[in-house]
Amino acid sequence: MLAPMQFRDYYETLGVPRTATVDDIKRAYRKLARKYHPDVSKEKDAEAKFKQVGEAYAVLKDPEKRAAYDRFGENWKNGQEFTPPPDWDQGFEFRGGERSPGDGADFSDFFESLFGRASAGGGGAQRRGPARGRGEDHHAKVVVDLEDAYNGARRALSLRMPVLDDEGRVSLNERTLDVAIPKGIRAGQTLRLAGQGGAGHGGGPNGDLFLEVAFAPHARYRVDGRDVSFDVPLAPWEAELGATVRVPTPAGDVDLSVPRHSGVGRKLRLRGRGIPGDPPGDLYAVVSIALPHAETEAQIEAYRAMAKAFGADPRAPQKG
Repeated sequence: MLAPMQFRDYYETLGVPRTATVDDIKRAYRKLARKYHPDVSKEKDAEAKFKQVGEAYAVLKDPEKRAAYDRFGENWKNGQEFTPPPDWDQGFEFRGGERSPGDGADFSDFFESLFGRASAGGGGAQRRGPARGRGEDHHAKVVVDLEDAYNGARRALSLRMPVLDDEGRVSLNERTLDVAIPKGIRAGQTLRLAGQGGAGHGGGPNGDLFLEVAFAPHARYRVDGRDVSFDVPLAPWEAELGATVRVPTPAGDVDLSVPRHSGVGRKLRLRGRGIPGDPPGDLYAVVSIALPHAETEAQIEAYRAMAKAFGADPRAPQKG
């Protein structure tokens, strides 16, 4: 898990409003870059400020990075402790290749937590090519349910493509695609939608759209590759004496055999009941103990009888 860091308000860094056009952002950057350039500036901490200005410009000049940044940036104040939300960039459609290693620019941990080692170069403009040529490939991250990986599904997925309007401001073009989610898909895998990328030039073919799949957080299950785990609460006598209990799984209810002396945290494996594949993953039931409350006199007496029968001090190991 990423450690909290200080949020950076790129608009404040450049001294422009959130409604600034691309030209406004360029002018502000050029002015501040001249002011803080280490070769000429006599300002205190000029080099650090020059880097901050360059980082802000790398995001705000790029319609795609800017749109993604705007999605959550307005909820934070400059200098506030910040942790990027999970899958914060899902649903945004980006032109060109996948985010790739940087060009040597010295970006902050905050920048890299959002965009990885993304190039400082803008991805918002179409690359120039021959009069007739193939359109650019597009990339996006989409979130599906774990159950879709077990059963396969068709889903209507909405994607937003950041573009510049006639006034040089970022707007979002939204489209919805009917996408087949194949049985056995894993988080991090990519689906290719042929011809759904950028338009071709001069009658050339369209590019492709590559969808990186992530799973939505689940209230019950945790995923690690093809393996899935969940907590199974047991009564004390079930855990100690052994039992067969009915438990839900993403593929339906199954009978789970609980061996004797199953302590808290023990993993009980259901082989092959993880995410389907060749081979399939495993499903792990992690033991927890559900201690019943003593409400009636008979239940209270049952606990007293247990205390008398066992007489063990559970804190003995702490006493050495």
